[in-house]
Amino acid sequence: MTPPPADACDAHPLSAAHYADRAAFEQAEILENVEIARGTYRTRVAAPEVVGRIFPGQFLMVRLAGQNDPLLGRPFAMYDVVRDASGAAVALDFVWVVGGKLTTALASRQPGDTVEIWGPLGNGFALEAPLDHAIFVAGGIGQTPFLALGKELLGKAGYGRDAARAARVTLCYGVRTSDLLAGESDFRSAGIDLCVASDDGSIGHHGLVTDLLTQTLDEAAAGEKLQVVCCGPEPMMEAVAGLCATRDAACLVSLETPMACGVGVCFSCVARVVDEDGEWDYKRTCVDGPVFDAKRIVW
Repeated sequence: MTPPPADACDAHPLSAAHYADRAAFEQAEILENVEIARGTYRTRVAAPEVVGRIFPGQFLMVRLAGQNDPLLGRPFAMYDVVRDASGAAVALDFVWVVGGKLTTALASRQPGDTVEIWGPLGNGFALEAPLDHAIFVAGGIGQTPFLALGKELLGKAGYGRDAARAARVTLCYGVRTSDLLAGESDFRSAGIDLCVASDDGSIGHHGLVTDLLTQTLDEAAAGEKLQVVCCGPEPMMEAVAGLCATRDAACLVSLETPMACGVGVCFSCVARVVDEDGEWDYKRTCVDGPVFDAKRIVW
């Protein structure tokens, strides 16, 4: 399925820069569904239409095929792209935590089962090149969009676009306890420096992930071009945004505002965002985001 031209999408009365008319819908076969941390799963699906268009920071909506409970899909960030021997993108991974009805049911799905997906959705990450150091800050399940982005910045994966490059990528990753740390080997294998904080001290730094960010920023050399990118619980993102503001460090946040439709129709995922005129307005996270300049968010 070929997406409509940009001008056709922009003519829509509710258009946004990343309106969902450009998404594809697929019945996707599950290839793998494995637990990678306590209550945290990595699901791999064969999705040639979606995977050929998606890039880091975008997301997809997932619905259980053949079921109407739950009726609506749920949003999942793209974790990684799987390529065949020729380098062609053939499947994608998304990582998630068991919580509600859909994820509880999804945990029991086996290879060969089918899910309905539509995407890519959202604006994704667009970083300015070149960077000396990209610093990711994640809390909870907020690490999920950063593996693909880190690979792209380090030149280890491409997504059919001109992308920024970074000499170094660091992930500051905060968890409640050690058995919730998900994807550690994936990040290290990609060449991403991993710094971990835990609330209970069971792994890494005993304290807040913002402590790790402070230390990383303190260690930056004078004149280095830095970019902080953050995803996780809103209080953590607000704290990161405030810290970056005091250091005059560029910061992007990927909001985790709950979404009901993912396509900009229901207006359930609005966030207060400052416009160019200095006044704030409600923006839909699913089509105007989920990635925003941290300075523009009204927390």
